[in-house]
Amino acid sequence: MKELSKCNLCPLKCNVDRNNGMLGRCKAGKNIKIALASLHFYEEPCISGESGSGTVFFTGCNLSCVFCQNYEVSQNYKGEEIDIEKLADTFIDLQNKKANNINLVTGFMFAPHIVEAVKIAKEKGLNIPIVYNSSGYESVDTIKMLEGTVDVYLPDFKYYYDELGEKYSGVKNYFENATEAIKEMIRQKGAPVFDENGLIKSGVIIRHLILPNHVRNTKRVLKFIKDTFGKETYVSIMAQYFPTNRANEYEEINRKISKEEYESIEDYIDVLGLENGYMQDYTEEDESKYVPNF
Repeated sequence: MKELSKCNLCPLKCNVDRNNGMLGRCKAGKNIKIALASLHFYEEPCISGESGSGTVFFTGCNLSCVFCQNYEVSQNYKGEEIDIEKLADTFIDLQNKKANNINLVTGFMFAPHIVEAVKIAKEKGLNIPIVYNSSGYESVDTIKMLEGTVDVYLPDFKYYYDELGEKYSGVKNYFENATEAIKEMIRQKGAPVFDENGLIKSGVIIRHLILPNHVRNTKRVLKFIKDTFGKETYVSIMAQYFPTNRANEYEEINRKISKEEYESIEDYIDVLGLENGYMQDYTEEDESKYVPNF
């Protein structure tokens, strides 16, 4: 694929020739590599529903998040190589298992492959929404490449403060790149549209993970969303953080969020007047569930 000869599919712009074996930051080669394709029941209610989301975890990532819960896939590169035809068949198989949608997790490095695979799958009868599940650290040009292929964008918006992005995820200018990418996603798809069962058909939901000792970061992210995109914007606030991967190297994030931190964000949502979205319930365990629309 021509896009891989000088790969600039993400903001890092590694400019490597993946077609000839060169690897950039994400460690993706010329062939698709996935770690898992299965029904997933722990996304937002409008995505998982009762029968699950057809989730495909792609191997690799352009971030190096010290707290990544999927680090075996994103940083240890667990997975197997498949071709475009096999990826299309994987989509069909998930649909046959009654998946509500096809949920592409961290797939930017295979965006050209995904476009072709979706075309092939649709010729074979794929008729459920395509969800693009993203770290937020995206190239606007790559998001434009996906226009017409993706139905639902599910971007993270991790950091308002770039120093946090550099410290915990190893990238500069996270805020600028994430916000420009999200603006393009919203331009393409706009507000969510749901079917008669409450399942999302198209649109954008912005995710944010609350980090311990960084309530201020969360508040600034939420305020930016409200001020820039409007109080009607759908957001999904995650309270599921727990220290894993290399988080124990950073004392300030080497714990779950406290109930006080959680309640502070809960109160701030009311202050901002955000109208739509989800917030995971607070729990002492390492698993959080979403509460109804706030």
